Amino acid sequence: MKVLDTPLPGLKLIETPVFHDDRGFFLETFRASHYASALGPDVVFVQDNCSYSHQGVLRGMHYQVSHPQGKLVRVVQGQVFDVVVDVRPASPTFGRWHGFTMTACSMRQSANIDGSDAHDAQATQVTQVTQVAPATQAAPASAQPYVETQLWIPPGFAHGFLVLSEHAMVEYKCSQPYRPDDEACLKWDDEEVGIAWPPCQPLLSAKDQRGLSLKTLRATGRLP
Repeated sequence: MKVLDTPLPGLKLIETPVFHDDRGFFLETFRASHYASALGPDVVFVQDNCSYSHQGVLRGMHYQVSHPQGKLVRVVQGQVFDVVVDVRPASPTFGRWHGFTMTACSMRQSANIDGSDAHDAQATQVTQVTQVAPATQAAPASAQPYVETQLWIPPGFAHGFLVLSEHAMVEYKCSQPYRPDDEACLKWDDEEVGIAWPPCQPLLSAKDQRGLSLKTLRATGRLP
């Protein structure tokens, strides 16, 4: 397992190996001891969620105020543009965002994430492949192994995604249970944050349509 830093402190990409042959592929998606080493022993997952959405659906930007959730996200069907915003008031990157295009199984060559400039809003394109060559085919000597990519979102980040494919299914583990009365929603198109979403006319829930600006959330004490 390989853990990659991103421009936002604490936000990480996690790569796990994919074993493939002419039958298909196999991968281990979670092992508690490995993730305790990678994320720290205090990260304990207590809830698993699965979200299925149609193309054009935008879910976000969600977080919890008094009981912030850490989330370990993976895409199991389709493709999404996954976005996080640092809403930790004391963070040096408060209000900054980062985006990732993620595809089901995320089999690709190892990412090279440049974390040198955490002050610029950035979007990371996770280049995917749709097929994996069978093990019986000789791979070039310089080829890197295929991996699955997961996204670790620490507590204190707002999270959301836009579905790019016809359908998408996203699974994520949470370090705190969902508490509806503690949830807050950052406006998906807040001009102050300036997320560069792919061109779209998003399908939003009534709750997400009522999302508030970062300025309002801070003024009303609705930040982690």
